[in-house]
Amino acid sequence: MRYAAESTPRAQILIVIFNPTAGRRRAHALWRVLDVLSANGMRLELAETQHAGHATELARDAVRSGAKLIVAAGGDGTIAEVANGMAGGSARLGVIPLGTANVLAHELRLPFAPQAVAAALAFGRTCMLWPGVATLPGETRLFVQMLGVGLDAQVVHGMSAPLKRLLGKGAYVAQTVREMSRYRYPKLRIRLDGEEMDAASVIVSKGRLYAGRFTLAPHANACLPGFSVAVFERYGTMAAMMYGAALPLNLLPRMPGLRIESVSAVEILGDGGQYAQADGDPAGATPISIRNAASPIEVVVS
Repeated sequence: MRYAAESTPRAQILIVIFNPTAGRRRAHALWRVLDVLSANGMRLELAETQHAGHATELARDAVRSGAKLIVAAGGDGTIAEVANGMAGGSARLGVIPLGTANVLAHELRLPFAPQAVAAALAFGRTCMLWPGVATLPGETRLFVQMLGVGLDAQVVHGMSAPLKRLLGKGAYVAQTVREMSRYRYPKLRIRLDGEEMDAASVIVSKGRLYAGRFTLAPHANACLPGFSVAVFERYGTMAAMMYGAALPLNLLPRMPGLRIESVSAVEILGDGGQYAQADGDPAGATPISIRNAASPIEVVVS
């Protein structure tokens, strides 16, 4: 593989941000894409993350140094970290989908085959992605696909990295079964555009999809400001099992006890006892205030 020379301006370099702990299979997929890009004359710089949040720092440094295209090689969490570092800049975001669920990649219909991914990054058209911004106790973070509070967040917080690497999507099923029996299903108080209501769980979504290719909010549009909020009104293990069974059948939006609201601002209230997940990664706890990002991010698609 050919790297850019030290004297090459970063504006002319494709900067790839990758988490080296993702596992051998994903690293192999990354190298296949980079080999194609390098063989076609692209100048590359591979930046490996060393800790949580490092992808944001790397992306921010790349923007400051004049980078025009920054590529997130990983899953939704890696993409969100990179997007956090790019917010407010003019660089384009590229994606090499290497995650477990790859929800955003499916949402934007991004290619997965190495040759197609390389072609998209080299010559692809772009679309505008309008993220959400969540303000939590002690931090503000951007999310690109969804933020959830309730059982799904409990599952994400309880997930071990080795189990996720071993079982892939199956790890979420195993962890969900484990959490269902011990989760207490506390009542959430939420506020949607100022209207208060109770919920068992809530998922604030930018896009149509959830947990891979499964439909959650059929009318959502990730390219526009605003959110589709899935309000789960039924409590308990039986309700969670019912919702879970409907998801892979793409029947979840039709299930009784589920409301989907289109709003521009969300508040999830609480005393800090309710975990949150954003783009499949742990994201602190309530209370949470959610608004639109100040501007969209240009994403390379296909």
